[in-house]
Amino acid sequence: MKRFTRRNFNSLTVKGIGGAALLTSAPFACAMGAGQEKKKLGIALVGLGSYSTYQLAPALQSTQHCYLAGIVTGTPQKEKIWADKYGIPEKNIYNYQNFDDIADNEDIDVVYVVLPNSMHAEFSIRAAQAGKHVICEKPMGISVAECDAIINACKEAGVKLGMGYRLHSEPYTQQVKKFVREKTFGDILFVSADAAYRSNGNPDQWRLNKKLSGGGALMNMGVYAVQSTIYGTGENPISVAAQEFSTRPEYFKDTDETITAQFEFPSGAVGNISTSHNFNANAMYASGSSGWFRLQPANNYGPLSGVTSNGDEIKFPHESQQKLQMDDFARHILFDEPNKAPGEMGKRDMMIVEAIYKSIANGGETIALDFEPGYGFGG
Repeated sequence: MKRFTRRNFNSLTVKGIGGAALLTSAPFACAMGAGQEKKKLGIALVGLGSYSTYQLAPALQSTQHCYLAGIVTGTPQKEKIWADKYGIPEKNIYNYQNFDDIADNEDIDVVYVVLPNSMHAEFSIRAAQAGKHVICEKPMGISVAECDAIINACKEAGVKLGMGYRLHSEPYTQQVKKFVREKTFGDILFVSADAAYRSNGNPDQWRLNKKLSGGGALMNMGVYAVQSTIYGTGENPISVAAQEFSTRPEYFKDTDETITAQFEFPSGAVGNISTSHNFNANAMYASGSSGWFRLQPANNYGPLSGVTSNGDEIKFPHESQQKLQMDDFARHILFDEPNKAPGEMGKRDMMIVEAIYKSIANGGETIALDFEPGYGFGG
């Protein structure tokens, strides 16, 4: 069985990813101009929940262009734990009340907002107003209006804005985009994507509280499924119809449990997604006019896995997706490389999420979507 490996993938993308790799291997002074010192960007994590604790902070120990410089937490007990573990100086530790003082801290270049969804807009805007570049974890906010506010704040402050969309930096997703771009399997006719897990934990967790989360499975896992259909076709959808199901209303009292949706794309391709907090699913499949490809698993922290109708295995060495993602954003800032997950991508996805909820509220009505060509696509 033939494998798509990092070696043959890179050899086919000299002007794209390969060219970027050549740039990032060059000395910083060469890339930025003579006289400028080499520098790694300092990142402050805002919110020290499980994602920061078990994914982002460990990833920042092996990043090339950025490092863990500071933390922001509402839990005083965590301050010493993190300071001792990662050597974070006291002056780089903040809480939610004194957060704005981060403006005077030259050690911190980027603020990564990893809070409950309803807090994304407030702290992304405050970070921008403090003059810091912003990474906002998905979903960007709990409304399109919040997304606009974040984008405008970053533009007004002259800072960079990126989404915490880790999959755009890992090689399996890049290979899918390459298949679509080069029509390896012809024109894409159909794509399906599933992103779900079964929640059996604390029913009082913030993800099941609509005031904090803005929604349920769709706002959490569903964003991955929506994204898979978009990069699996290379297009933004022009319409969506959706349905919602609940079999455990006593547990999912406030948020959506399971949602399915159907998309239509400008080329005539169609797509289906399913997302849930009540079963496990993790796959994407695309059928073209001359073959198909599949990733399964497709959206977890890896390693991912894939296969094509040619019998070829899609296989790359596993690396931390979060490490790749944060280094990509750092390179965007330091070397002016393309932003793989810009704020407009987060806004586009929230526009789609709002359309899905509208369709459900209207009994499965087909809702038209209107995007400019390529809107929300990253570099």
